Order: sequence, then structure tokens, then C-alpha cells
Amino acid sequence: MQVGSIIAVFFVMWWLSFVAVLPIGNRSQAEMGHVVAGTDPGAPAAPRLLRRALIATAIALVMTALLLCGLSNETLHHYWNR
Repeated sequence: MQVGSIIAVFFVMWWLSFVAVLPIGNRSQAEMGHVVAGTDPGAPAAPRLLRRALIATAIALVMTALLLCGLSNETLHHYWNR
């Protein structure tokens, strides 16, 4: 696989995992009992985006590595091309 393709696959995996990780463990401002004026009550009280981005990066690295291993595995290659 070419480097550009690997980067594109990683980018797609990162966005998928980031969107999947975003809602996990969020507590809204209404649940916390402290709504900032001018914001939606359903907005997260503490989004922790850097932490979620790092988790998404780790997940995307593992998923991309598994995909590359699967694509380069001779046993799977012979199985898929029967």
C-alpha cells in the first residue's frame, strides 16, 4: 500500500473513532446544575477534547495497523481470492 493511501485510511479511521468517542462519558451543563448564560443546557460541561483526540488517535492507529496486517497476510490473501 502506498504512503498516501495509508494516510487516507488513517484519517478516515481517526474521524470515525473520534465521532464514536465524543459522546462517551459526557455530562451536560443541565446535569451538572451549572448552565452558563447564552449556551445550550445540553452542551457538555467539560468536553476534554484533547483527551478524546488522543484516545481517537490510539484507536485509529490500532485499527489502521490491523487493516494493514490483514491486507499483507498471505493466508488471508489466499482465502479472499478463492
